[in-house]
Amino acid sequence: MNDGKATRQRLLDAATAEFAAYGIAGARVDRISATAKANKAQLYAYFGDKERLFDTVFQLQADALVNAVPFTAGDLPGYAAALYDSCLEKPELVRLATWARLERIPAGALVTSMPEQTELKLGAIAAEQRAGRIDPALDPADVLAMVSMLALTWSPASLFYTATPADARADHERRRAALAETVRRAFSG
Repeated sequence: MNDGKATRQRLLDAATAEFAAYGIAGARVDRISATAKANKAQLYAYFGDKERLFDTVFQLQADALVNAVPFTAGDLPGYAAALYDSCLEKPELVRLATWARLERIPAGALVTSMPEQTELKLGAIAAEQRAGRIDPALDPADVLAMVSMLALTWSPASLFYTATPADARADHERRRAALAETVRRAFSG
């Protein structure tokens, strides 16, 4: 990796941690630059401003989740369990999404930059509904939203308990099993 790419990546990594911890308004460009061992001029040259840096970080995290957790409408329980695991491994996306909701987009769609991927998921759910494997009385968008939010039950956005990789293995297994069974029962056709 050349120096420019390495610096840009260090800025993105530092910004991810900073935005996840402090939100958009609370994040400081000075801290991001210092953590990345870069100067503010480099940050502004690569990303323009703090708002665009947040947008870049959020999009990269959302893309990483989409690519890390393959969607299979025929296995919604497995998809939910994989999302649970992904949030354990990379809780930053949930934190970033929470800050985006609080500071930017209080209602409506949060991630609008991946419409083709969302449409593919909705089409796959509709196909499973036509095949009788997912309850056809439910709107595919509602199915996707509810399965996703069930998977986030123990995420950093939880009102009850935030799971961490340090939790006992048996606890993670219990949560995955409960999640998969709940999704199976809730959405079966």
